[in-house]
Amino acid sequence: MKRREFITLLGGAAVWPFAAHAQQAAMPLIGFLSARSAADSAQLLVAFPQGLKEAGYTEGQNVTIEFRFAEGQYDRLPALAADLVRRQVAVIAAISGTPAAFVAKAATSVIPIVFANGANPVEFGLVASLNRPGANLTGVTFLAMATIAKRLEVLRELVPTAMAIAYLANPNNQIAEGETKETETAAHSLGLRLHVLNASAEHDIDKAFGSMMQSRIGALVVGSDTFLSSRKQQLIMLAARHGIPTMYYEREFAAAGGLISYGTDFANSYRQAGDYTGRILKGAKPGDLPVLQPTKFELVINLRTAKALGIEVPDKLLARADEVIE
Repeated sequence: MKRREFITLLGGAAVWPFAAHAQQAAMPLIGFLSARSAADSAQLLVAFPQGLKEAGYTEGQNVTIEFRFAEGQYDRLPALAADLVRRQVAVIAAISGTPAAFVAKAATSVIPIVFANGANPVEFGLVASLNRPGANLTGVTFLAMATIAKRLEVLRELVPTAMAIAYLANPNNQIAEGETKETETAAHSLGLRLHVLNASAEHDIDKAFGSMMQSRIGALVVGSDTFLSSRKQQLIMLAARHGIPTMYYEREFAAAGGLISYGTDFANSYRQAGDYTGRILKGAKPGDLPVLQPTKFELVINLRTAKALGIEVPDKLLARADEVIE
């Protein structure tokens, strides 16, 4: 998908179309690679251009963006990345998801890549170090695994009677194994029984909720994953239908009707990725730009959903919330 601003020709002068084409051709081209769907990227599509603008670039004026969305289907990413490489884009912005970053890295060792994902990029081999990434990659990490313990603690505070907790992960995401281990460790420390469930397709989510009901699960934690984010309406609907209090990792879940979320300020991270992309267009080397880490985490509570589930949110928890949706 490409958004263009068209020049209206006055007077029929034949030279203007050629001039307009030459001007557009001279614009740097950004390849935007996302594991999300376009419909699930409203926040991203506002924040990323904002960061670009802060670096001096405005889409349609002095930069062009080619958007590629995998619609939550990770097997589509390699072909999308290869297409951007063939188009000789100036920068690949591999945004929203660890799989997109890995695919972009495999697709090119020459074109600069700016990522924004939940994995620790050093542990997963994306960069050499956070301060000096090296090679052709840099970006922003959400540090998703670092928030797991806090998510469980908050959920336990909200639903203290829930002793059996489910954790839903997408095994096709590189971060899933590490995040699952972190969840198991945190659950053990809190004295909770953890049931790990996997979902990488729509029907898997339905099966997972069926399994939760059979196991009498008291609450659910949804893992950090772009596919699961693309299925947020399905997850929220099933959690409400089965009366399962659910903790999400992204504000957009709570805003869409989910009970509670705790995680990185994603909008700010996407804005930072846009700024880095603009700085690279101006000549900065990605290997010299340190990987940015989150400094703000958001706790969002949906009181309307809590009421529907019959949950009374403790005053202390409400006081700590960054946003309460009523």
